[in-house]
Amino acid sequence: MGQALKDTQYYCYGDYLTWPDDSRYELIDGQAYAMSPAPDLAHQDIAGEIYLQARLALKNKPCRAFIAPVDVRLPKHNEADQQIDTVVQPDVLVVCDSSKLDRRGVRGAPDWIVEVLSPGTASHDQIRKRLLYERSGVKEYWLVHPTDRLLTVYRLNGAEYGKPELSELTGASQVGVLPDIIIHWDELSSRLPDPDAY
Repeated sequence: MGQALKDTQYYCYGDYLTWPDDSRYELIDGQAYAMSPAPDLAHQDIAGEIYLQARLALKNKPCRAFIAPVDVRLPKHNEADQQIDTVVQPDVLVVCDSSKLDRRGVRGAPDWIVEVLSPGTASHDQIRKRLLYERSGVKEYWLVHPTDRLLTVYRLNGAEYGKPELSELTGASQVGVLPDIIIHWDELSSRLPDPDAY
């Protein structure tokens, strides 16, 4: 993921909807970025566990948790869906405003987004998507580093993310903007491959 297409053509959601289902892309400001084939098992285990814990924590509450692939359209203004030039598929997300949900996915900024880093996506997620989520108003953005067993948390402070908070994947981490969600790491961390095996 994060590999821009070679052409310089500007794309929007209308184009995106015509692309074959077996080719996965994200759009950021009209630039198409090819998504890599299926992530490794550690990536999927982390994303799946975070989603499961979030979903269970939100049972009978108005916020909803989702796991990729779900299209998240991030309009810059009030442009029609077909004209939106930014569509991403975060690993895990929570949306509390039900008016942002429709049959195609999410339109507007989720409240919380988690991206699990892979070697090929690290710079894309840490730089390009961090700036995008900040600009779009995502209240809290988590980056999970499986190899380093590290969590980086960005929280929106006004219009910008404040200084990132770093912690190890041990004990528990509470989502600042969704205090009902507490992610417990120890059992998950014990299942992850030895970092030296990467």
